[in-house]
Amino acid sequence: MNTNIISDSELIFSDDYLKENTHLVIPFFNELCKNNQVDTLTFQNNKIALDLLKYFKGNNYIENVKIKKEENVTYALCEKLLELKTIKNLECYTLPNFMLELLDKHSIKVTTHSEVFYISAFMQKNELTDYSKLFYKKQIEIYEPLTDEDKEDFVSFLHINKYLKVIRFRALYSEDLEFILEQLKKYRFKYVYIELCYDVTDSKDILYLKELNKKYKPDKLQIELSYSSEYLNNNLIKQISLNTLKVCGLILISLVVGSFGYVFIRNYKSMQEVSLIQEKVNKVIEDSEQDEEILPPPETDNGEELVIKNKYIASLLSINPDVVGYLKVKNTRVDYPVVISKDNVYYLGKNLYQEDDINGWIYMDFRNSPSVLNDNTIIYGHNMYYSGVMFGSLHNVLNADWQADPNNMIISFDTMYESMNWQIFSIYTIPKTSDYLKVNFETNEDKLNYINMVKGRSVKDFGIEVGLDDKMLTLSTCTGDNSRLVIHAKKL
Repeated sequence: MNTNIISDSELIFSDDYLKENTHLVIPFFNELCKNNQVDTLTFQNNKIALDLLKYFKGNNYIENVKIKKEENVTYALCEKLLELKTIKNLECYTLPNFMLELLDKHSIKVTTHSEVFYISAFMQKNELTDYSKLFYKKQIEIYEPLTDEDKEDFVSFLHINKYLKVIRFRALYSEDLEFILEQLKKYRFKYVYIELCYDVTDSKDILYLKELNKKYKPDKLQIELSYSSEYLNNNLIKQISLNTLKVCGLILISLVVGSFGYVFIRNYKSMQEVSLIQEKVNKVIEDSEQDEEILPPPETDNGEELVIKNKYIASLLSINPDVVGYLKVKNTRVDYPVVISKDNVYYLGKNLYQEDDINGWIYMDFRNSPSVLNDNTIIYGHNMYYSGVMFGSLHNVLNADWQADPNNMIISFDTMYESMNWQIFSIYTIPKTSDYLKVNFETNEDKLNYINMVKGRSVKDFGIEVGLDDKMLTLSTCTGDNSRLVIHAKKL
């Protein structure tokens, strides 16, 4: 700073300087953007963006913001973005749908690089899928203990909501109850009733709830018990006639039968649709084997010549130009062409013919190279458990009998340029995380740490050595509301 000449090719500011000279930094950044026609801010992660966006408040030239780290955009960051009146575009990894709606109302276009379907269990079970529902919601329910993601979304909900009156707990989760009461107090919510739809009979629990009521009474917050078992036994049940019970029973049976019938028909339809697509795929492959036409000329990638060796895969380009390979997992129903798109969202709701389809299709991570293999090739698919299509039968790999057959442990994944077998070395389920979704590694140490991490999670030590020179294949699918089933294999 002790010079009259400032190079704007690279500027470095200390944290202390920014904090102590805000009045100088803001107009300097504004002038810098104006003179150099700067219209884009790129941040490494949410935290840095949250800390630094205030220095661009009032800036008239910034139109684009990019967040590089693979993480969900937070509501706090979303609020900061809305303070920059000139923002037109946000590029990030992913964000909840209600934030997407909020940004859209302010004419901010959002580009994501991954799944947009992620939503916490709290948001999902209370159907808080869009901004208006968060704003007007009067009653919410807590079905299970809150995760960190649930708590973060609950705070976001309180930022937005104006009408909350009732919170129902389906069980007594003491830690979550106190967290919610503290947040209600912090954000000045009044006359909110906490209903415990739970038979509290333990005297210690009753005393605990009385103490909480006493503590939060000045804040106009109250805990109430709803329908004790004694009341139900001594009053309601005696008043219910036999005929009423019969009618309720018939209605219940009708609902159950109807639900099972609907699920059965939908799953049968899904199997039929996927089977029809597979028949067409097999027909195209069969015709290509009989066709003596010369293979397409070699392609190039980074200056290297790539010869198409698997004509059967190349033939599927006539169905969809996004086809990059073919995947088979023995003693499962996984036997599909693999596609790739510009993001990890498109084929969540599109089939091989790029038609709308709840089954989606099997697809490669958009960061992977379909021609020259990365350190780790990642393939995704929906877990259509009841119909068994896509990765719906992949849960077979968790069975000890399946693992005991050495032939099952070899996965076939071919590209147009190479036929390959892959040896499974790790199988596990894990709560939703992205730490195993790495495509390349910057150092040997990073790769070795990754190998040790995923092997350590395996349900069983398969005794397979994996080295720094090995290429890896990862299959990932959902299992349950917020968990993943993961398989790792190395190229033989």
